Amino acid sequence: MRLAIIGSGKMATALVLGIVEEDVLSDTDIIASDINEDARRSFEKKTGIRCVASSAEALKGADVVLLAVKPQSAKDLIPEISKLCNGKLIISIMAGITLSKLCGWFGTKRVVRTMPNTPLMVGKGATAFTCGEDVSTADKELTKSFFKASGIVFELPESNLDIVTALSGSGPAFAFEYIQAMVDAAEKSGLKKEIALELAVQTLAGAAEMLKQKMGTPDELRNAVTSKGGTTAAGLAVLEKANFRELVREVILAAENRSKELGKAE
Repeated sequence: MRLAIIGSGKMATALVLGIVEEDVLSDTDIIASDINEDARRSFEKKTGIRCVASSAEALKGADVVLLAVKPQSAKDLIPEISKLCNGKLIISIMAGITLSKLCGWFGTKRVVRTMPNTPLMVGKGATAFTCGEDVSTADKELTKSFFKASGIVFELPESNLDIVTALSGSGPAFAFEYIQAMVDAAEKSGLKKEIALELAVQTLAGAAEMLKQKMGTPDELRNAVTSKGGTTAAGLAVLEKANFRELVREVILAAENRSKELGKAE
């Protein structure tokens, strides 16, 4: 099994490191390509895997092609590589690019559309994928193994991928924004920024771990830490007054709608 990766950015690098570390493929089974020399050097330094300038060179002898370029770069790249991908399984991590568009570009329905997120870089990724009609069971299992090496994976209908893009794809940025807001507030009240950041990160990581260990639902765990008339209740009252959950819904909806718009764009 030989994997060719087109694009050698952070997500491609993270995926490769997971794939090799979990023995899904060996480093000799993988080759990447990127037109950017700095990106090639960075990829090779971090992974130890060869990265070439020519997509055509990378695709020679490949069984699977992972498209890891930016969506806006795809339109210029596809005419160059589409015929070279005949007979190969094509996996895309390009946000917003639909199965229909991918199948049309490559003239095949053996295509997988995925939506991973940046925590792949620390082995905590969340990925959803959907498959074209000619994707076999073996193809699906191979796809799962690539992404499971760096996190959790779900096969979903394509109709779900825009909301997944909003939730887990964009979600890390929303979490970072919330953490920064917590840090800013603590700093204004006299806490050193570095300490505030460590406390905030550990607090959210701990809360997430409690949910992961199924110690309760978010509502149950929130109630367990909230005493009537206490500090937590005072803070939650502000969130409720600001209609916090509705605000978050609007944030997720805006990201979902933008994903849909990108999917329709030429």
